[in-house]
Amino acid sequence: MARLWRPTGLSAALAALVIVFLSPYLYRRALPYLSERFLQPELDALICPPHQYSTELISLDPLLIYMEKFLTAPEITELLEAGEPEFAPSVVYKQGRLQGTTDRTSSSAGLPRTNPTVVCVLRRAQQFLGTLFDPARDDIGPPQLVRYVEGQKFNRHHDWYERPQPKRKDMLGKGTRWNRLASFFATLEDQCEGGETWFPHVTATHSSGNKENHWRTHEEGGLAFKPVAGNAIFWVNLHPNGTGDERVVHAGLPVEKGQKTAMNIWPRKFYE
Repeated sequence: MARLWRPTGLSAALAALVIVFLSPYLYRRALPYLSERFLQPELDALICPPHQYSTELISLDPLLIYMEKFLTAPEITELLEAGEPEFAPSVVYKQGRLQGTTDRTSSSAGLPRTNPTVVCVLRRAQQFLGTLFDPARDDIGPPQLVRYVEGQKFNRHHDWYERPQPKRKDMLGKGTRWNRLASFFATLEDQCEGGETWFPHVTATHSSGNKENHWRTHEEGGLAFKPVAGNAIFWVNLHPNGTGDERVVHAGLPVEKGQKTAMNIWPRKFYE
């Protein structure tokens, strides 16, 4: 008969040390998940206040839309307060892992999905997606704040992954793969010079709109969008067959002075 292992002597002491040192780490890792699970009924019952925003079609193919007043001033304040303690150097997914790079020199902060303002903003984004988003299959990925100060930038990149990413397996060991279907980039703080978001391969479908000079034709081609607090840019990352669209490569041009803070929202498409 197999015997159950019971730590004794030195092994017991080592086990106790492991528990003591790892418990805070495990607690921090598990707390967001447990909080969201326990608070889910309250989050589902949350009633978000009505909000109106306007849109301007910039490009039909690839699809890129400019959104005015996507965020309200109170929402911006609450989002900044929620993310402020979490800012750390930004990383990128490269060679199969997350790592720092000189291509991206900003700071990033995750946002709690149990925050009512975060919940309402993500619902707004999901509703905007319409039939692009299948609630039974897809989801909104972890929301993120990103901040650029003087000299910081993000060189040309795309938000979609070269290969669909594996989702962590659930309790039954089941996992699926996903990619970033689309992107919302909403500005929270715009007290800066420079810091435009540049799409080298996107041109305006028509010349109307842009009465406030929120975007311009870049000298090297494409369009550059000025950071404007409350406004957002939306674009689709994937072709209908699920592959990434190279035309939505973009860059965060260097901030010349001041500070820019924005929110990334990445709807995720899951594959069978």
